[in-house]
Amino acid sequence: MDLPPDVRNNSQMRIAGIQHDIAWEDPATTMAAVAPMVATAAAGGARLVVLSEMFSCGFSMAPERVAEAADGPSTTFITQMASKHDLFVCGSVPTKDPSLEMPVNRLTVASPDGIVGSYDKIHPFTLGGEHNHYEAGASHLTVDIEGVRVSFFICYDLRFADHFWNLADDTDLYVVAANWPAKRRLHWQALLKARAIENLAYVLGVNRVGADGNNFAHAGDSVLHSPLGETLASAAEIETVMFGEVDPDEVTTVRSRFGFLNDR
Repeated sequence: MDLPPDVRNNSQMRIAGIQHDIAWEDPATTMAAVAPMVATAAAGGARLVVLSEMFSCGFSMAPERVAEAADGPSTTFITQMASKHDLFVCGSVPTKDPSLEMPVNRLTVASPDGIVGSYDKIHPFTLGGEHNHYEAGASHLTVDIEGVRVSFFICYDLRFADHFWNLADDTDLYVVAANWPAKRRLHWQALLKARAIENLAYVLGVNRVGADGNNFAHAGDSVLHSPLGETLASAAEIETVMFGEVDPDEVTTVRSRFGFLNDR
């Protein structure tokens, strides 16, 4: 296990991506497997732990079977892990919203004291029919986590650069939770790096591994890129806890040196 260094820059924050398999439409089994991985992340010094898209059930287009109430077992798991391990945890869950006609693909961010924000996926994946089963979100989410400004996205959102651009001035770290198929892994890899380079910000992409209920394979390829697009941590093909460090002072330094954002 990659342990935290003895000496850290005070502005640095340690983060962890949980690259995990998902028991298809079986949250209880998945959460039982993910819980010790979150514990490993906590033991390794992580302050933010990121789970995948629809982390407990898989990317299911059967909301009648998998969608949960906002206080359902999967979101409760996120809040319990945050409280138990005294850190921040996020992951997306198919969620019933009584104010909407259809459920939403909702990413929830929990602190040790409870939920601090949620983000409904703005771009449902039309190629997979997600727009027929889940309502599109309408607003972004940026949370200050121990001095690091973190903006959250879900999977297909990664293809829409303008949404990342619009948040750049207030973002040190972009988080993308995903169920990205292996057949388009090159797109995943290239787009994550591009979002880091063009916004001069850290980008953490966390993807699942294993095959889903439709027999689509997922290669993982979870990664953390620096504000200059350097690969700081990566993982592929296997279940693992990926650690990395982000430093908002580095974002400030890079943007001061390279004034690209000012030229948009």
